[in-house]
Amino acid sequence: MAIGERIRFIRNLRGMTQKYLGMAIGFNEKTSEVRMAQYESGSRTPKEKMIADLAAVLGVVPGALTLPDIENYTGLAHTLFALEDLYGFRINSIDGEICLTLDKHSKGYGSMYDIFSAWHSQAEKLKNGEITQEEYNDWRYNYPKSGT
Repeated sequence: MAIGERIRFIRNLRGMTQKYLGMAIGFNEKTSEVRMAQYESGSRTPKEKMIADLAAVLGVVPGALTLPDIENYTGLAHTLFALEDLYGFRINSIDGEICLTLDKHSKGYGSMYDIFSAWHSQAEKLKNGEITQEEYNDWRYNYPKSGT
């Protein structure tokens, strides 16, 4: 998903209009909607400072907006291959289900284990009704800022 799609997704999740978001980051009332439409369509790409401003108004960390391009399955596959190379992800099968696992011998295993454990904990809370979907989304889009 490209940055513009992430901006649109999270903006809609927050119930904001393009005009509101544009004005909140400093565009004037006349141009705010057009500028946000340009970012969301991909015809313009926000610079680092603008990404930080957008993230602050949307209530997320900047990394939630700047994901790798995973808008098609080939891009997603290459992202997963890079995760295998960099972080020890492995493709496996458990009880006939294809899954991703972590290689215990990879250099980043401890950090990745902590991330996955925190994620699993929050997903279980959602599944058990201990938190709402909104609380789960807030946790995900602000990780690690929101703690575990």
